[in-house]
Amino acid sequence: MKFENFLGHFQTITRHRHEVIKNCQKAGIFWQGLQHDLSKYSLTEFIAGVKYYQGNRSPNEQERFENGYSVAWMHHKGRNKHHFEYWTDYSATTRQLEPVKMPLRYVAEMFCDRVAASKIYNGKHYKNSDPLRYFLKGKPKRKIHPETAKFLEILLKMLALKGEDFTFAWLCWYLQTHEEY
Repeated sequence: MKFENFLGHFQTITRHRHEVIKNCQKAGIFWQGLQHDLSKYSLTEFIAGVKYYQGNRSPNEQERFENGYSVAWMHHKGRNKHHFEYWTDYSATTRQLEPVKMPLRYVAEMFCDRVAASKIYNGKHYKNSDPLRYFLKGKPKRKIHPETAKFLEILLKMLALKGEDFTFAWLCWYLQTHEEY
């Protein structure tokens, strides 16, 4: 393992986590932000992160490219409820694995996470439309509950059109006044 990869990966996940904490605070879910992505510091995720570190995208992508799957991602998505992939279950009707509607507070954290990831990976070139563009690029193949996808897309469009201050203030208000979306 290269020391540069160790340091680069540690700095990237820590900067990302701190950005999510700031976003969660603006959204009114500060405690959730403090707990965000702690599993990335576990041996399963951290060692793979260092091994496949590139600096401009998730190491999970490279692990998946080389092995056909990512052990780190499977570990991560199974422990972090802000990922829509966590919210799947076997349907009693179809008897297949189906997406489940996410609770509102985890959709809010997912939004905070996507904004932070776009900022970290795009750096000084970040624009408020980046998280929406990334979301729309994967939309045709994504297996997410339709209501969850619709609400997340509303937030991402709001961010692109109205900016961070407005969107986080609105999300904070929404979380305080609604139980569902």
